[in-house]
Amino acid sequence: MKIAVTGGCGFIGSHTVDLLLENGHEIVVYDNLSTGSLENLGKGAVFYEGDITDRTQLDAFFTRVKPDAVMHIAAQIDVMTSMANPSYDAAVNIMGTINLLDFCRKNNVKRFVYSSSAAVYGNPEYLGVDEDHPKNPESFYGHSKLIPETYIRLLSDSYGIIRYANVYGPRQKAEGEGGVVAIYTDRMKKGEDCIIFGDGNQTRDFIYVKDIAKANMLALESDMSFTVNASTAEATSVNELYNIMKAQYGYKKNPVYNEARQGDIEHSWLNNEKIMALLNWKPGYNIKSGISEMAESFD
Repeated sequence: MKIAVTGGCGFIGSHTVDLLLENGHEIVVYDNLSTGSLENLGKGAVFYEGDITDRTQLDAFFTRVKPDAVMHIAAQIDVMTSMANPSYDAAVNIMGTINLLDFCRKNNVKRFVYSSSAAVYGNPEYLGVDEDHPKNPESFYGHSKLIPETYIRLLSDSYGIIRYANVYGPRQKAEGEGGVVAIYTDRMKKGEDCIIFGDGNQTRDFIYVKDIAKANMLALESDMSFTVNASTAEATSVNELYNIMKAQYGYKKNPVYNEARQGDIEHSWLNNEKIMALLNWKPGYNIKSGISEMAESFD
């Protein structure tokens, strides 16, 4: 297939592009480089600089490229930014996605796959969180990832919606939207203090970026329409994560414990039975093997 990947120079997007290229797909990346980098562009991918909020640019892109499928990863993904500037968050995540869907319909794009988020669920009412769990986002970011799902179901004849757990891996930035793994990696490599908010017993479902890339590719290659979680279905505490990373990097310092942050979810892990059944996907990495491979990429 000829696949257009939005955000293909970013963290998750670039790993997805790499895997798609390895499997023989023709890839065209559409990215405004606001957080992505051309250094991440997969060898063999064609690059177009453009913004999903600019309909003129999108029109020219679709007219020229005529993709068979769209893998939509580009997004505003910083929760704090969404709370400080909800109109910008909505412009990118909601209107940007609607723009894409509009041009997909006009250009007879056969398949649309969307990167959603566990943030759509909010504070879990039960664990593991499955796809039928109530949707109660606690940030504008969560809402701006959830609302496009409805448009996709109504406007696309063939789609895959994938709600990611906490993704980590090489190329993730430690600043801005960076996750705790990227932040600790950066600080441990520099010998700086690592901060744990609260007692560190809070848990998350950490999934390695290469497993997410595999889920994205399988979703693109499928002809079924679905909404699924992509996760390890395992809960890892921040303390456990810290100790795994400390051992992996040979880091000598103990963590600095600060007060818990208001609004932080205590425990979260996602059920992944549906994606395993529909796409024959399963995570290839656990937290230890993922951190180990990530550490090697920094050596």
